[in-house]
Amino acid sequence: MSPFGSFDLDDDDRMSIYRYVERHGTVDTSEAAEHVGIDPETFRHHVSILKRDGYIRETDEGKLRVRLDCGESEEHETAGLSYEIRPACQADATGLLGVVREVADKQVHLVAESVAELLEYEDALFRNNAGETRVFFVATVEDDVVGWCQVEIPRMAKLSHTAEVTVGVLVEYRRYSIGSHLLQRGMEWARANGCRRVYNSLPETNDLAVSFLQENGWRVEAVRNGHFEIDGEPVDEVMLAADLGGPRPVRDR
Repeated sequence: MSPFGSFDLDDDDRMSIYRYVERHGTVDTSEAAEHVGIDPETFRHHVSILKRDGYIRETDEGKLRVRLDCGESEEHETAGLSYEIRPACQADATGLLGVVREVADKQVHLVAESVAELLEYEDALFRNNAGETRVFFVATVEDDVVGWCQVEIPRMAKLSHTAEVTVGVLVEYRRYSIGSHLLQRGMEWARANGCRRVYNSLPETNDLAVSFLQENGWRVEAVRNGHFEIDGEPVDEVMLAADLGGPRPVRDR
């Protein structure tokens, strides 16, 4: 059973194990067994079935995490700078949060602020439950996180063809196409998982982010006048979207 299908775990113990792993990211097997209160032999059986059916996987270190196929690491080089674009791992959490905070602080990036709050209060980078599927991709230079892309797909049937995509890159690394490669990776993943469109909303004052998305093939679909209040002043919300399946984003950032 693919984790992108309906959640039909009909065994309460298996559901308890999955929910614990999904909520906490990467967990020790013994920690999970102790939390759900299942004897070791029965716990190992349930984990085997969850692995068989594609709900969780075991890392090389023997820990459990939600199974989501996010592809492999991609190496890039632009203007003499080498960097990787890859799925985030739990070890990236601190560096990722630092990058998100800096992007939110240095420009009016309200979505980045909400991502920072999410990372501060949730243990797991990857979520796959009855309400949402969420993944992070990161850009790294010499193993240090310098940018991210978050893709969030709601599981509500009427919205499951859409994904919210958020991208951010440290100022010092915005001349190397990192943002464009992150955006492309996020959009390709959304497309591969059944989405037909991606969207985001930004304050009008974040003209760099609005221009970046437009240069990468996104369009302005609507403007909500005075939707935000920033520094005591009303600011318009710019709602952008792109259809998947068309030309891939290729413009630099």
